[in-house]
Amino acid sequence: MEEKLARRDFLKSGAAIAGVTFITNPERVFGANDRVRVAVIGHHGQGSSHIHEYSKLANVEVAAICDIDDSVTAKTLANMQKMGLQKPATYVDMRKVLEDKSINAISIATPNHWHSLQAIWGCQAGKDVYVEKPLSHGWFEGKQLVAAAKKYNVIVQHGTNSRSGKAVIEGMQKMREGLIGDVYLSRGLCYKWRNTIGKAKEEPVPAGVNYDLWTGPAPMKPFTKNRFHYNWHWIWDTGDGDFGNQGIHELDVARWGLGVKFPTRISAIGAHVMFDDDQETPNVLSVAYEFDAPEGKKKILEFEVRHWVSNHEADIGTPAFGSSGVPAAVGNAAEPKRTQRDPNTIGNIFYGSKGYLAMDGYDSYKTWLGREQEPGPTAKAEGNNWENFINCVRSRKKEDLNAPVEEGHMSCTLLHLGNVSYRLGRTLRFDPVKETVIGDEEANRLLHRTHRAPFVVPEQV
Repeated sequence: MEEKLARRDFLKSGAAIAGVTFITNPERVFGANDRVRVAVIGHHGQGSSHIHEYSKLANVEVAAICDIDDSVTAKTLANMQKMGLQKPATYVDMRKVLEDKSINAISIATPNHWHSLQAIWGCQAGKDVYVEKPLSHGWFEGKQLVAAAKKYNVIVQHGTNSRSGKAVIEGMQKMREGLIGDVYLSRGLCYKWRNTIGKAKEEPVPAGVNYDLWTGPAPMKPFTKNRFHYNWHWIWDTGDGDFGNQGIHELDVARWGLGVKFPTRISAIGAHVMFDDDQETPNVLSVAYEFDAPEGKKKILEFEVRHWVSNHEADIGTPAFGSSGVPAAVGNAAEPKRTQRDPNTIGNIFYGSKGYLAMDGYDSYKTWLGREQEPGPTAKAEGNNWENFINCVRSRKKEDLNAPVEEGHMSCTLLHLGNVSYRLGRTLRFDPVKETVIGDEEANRLLHRTHRAPFVVPEQV
């Protein structure tokens, strides 16, 4: 009752954020034929997938798009026209989107450093929110987003798509039923071929780009191409390396399958190897997490990032697994065609007292049982995280979300703890109840992060 009253009071009064007063919708119930009007915030990369996914759903309209780059907006409008979609409203500043009372939900696919603040603004404006992974760029941001989702009683889905994968859900249920016994160890694997980004010189901001809005909460630095589209992933101010790019999917699944929440001890080692370029984040990283479990037991989660040549553990990434490892024909007239393995290994392995289970990406699992490692149950089936989000927007049932914000926050906290351990070069002890690093204020400062005014994650949401 208190949450609903808080939201009603907010909706009556509006909320001033960074100089903008939001005019919001009252809470509503959708009929079967009512359209859910969605605004996609950031559509250069993953945001284009958001538009594509929503366009496949009945009675959902991409009613608005928002991006700080005019050339990206022009390209998206052309693509939407080719898809036969209705022309959306266009915005540069998402705060203007939030003033539009006809928008029911926002779908955020901006760089990592913007995710939490934009999602919090969306909650405060009474919009339901789909927020890409990782939902935060620091522990404090995620904590505040969880608080905002609760206070304003809105639907918030995290973009960890594996949570909606039908085979992944089935594999989790098999482990809960004891198929592989007592699960004591999980391994998250992010072996993804990444070439050097080189060195980019400072240059003028491209025409049609609002670089102040792009920078947002991050420190303002001179424009370079390596601080902009996509390569921002490898810069600490804006990204989290491949650990927080592809890796957060597997980290989330690894924690989910292990059946744990926050860790008690975290230790990371790694380096940026092979290349002399602008990348700040490691391209080789190993992180170990220890968790307390019932009856005084411990559980362990291991995570690895590799960027170049790698093996395929547990068949993950091979044609035999039947997922990402689809063989491709290569060769020329002088050389017979042969099949080429996928260079990536993206997935998870769970080890138990009766066997082990491997998951490949988002849509399949395999098992090997007993001392002889005999093949066990296997399945391949996809799901749709965006469809699950829209269903919950309609029903208003948060409990039906596959990737709720609370779960996203726990997994992203593991991500940030791993990166902080790497950056400080030491093991961290973590209090799972207080959500703080024990006896290490330098680590806690890195988890909190600082923000450039006026783009500040509030202490009180």
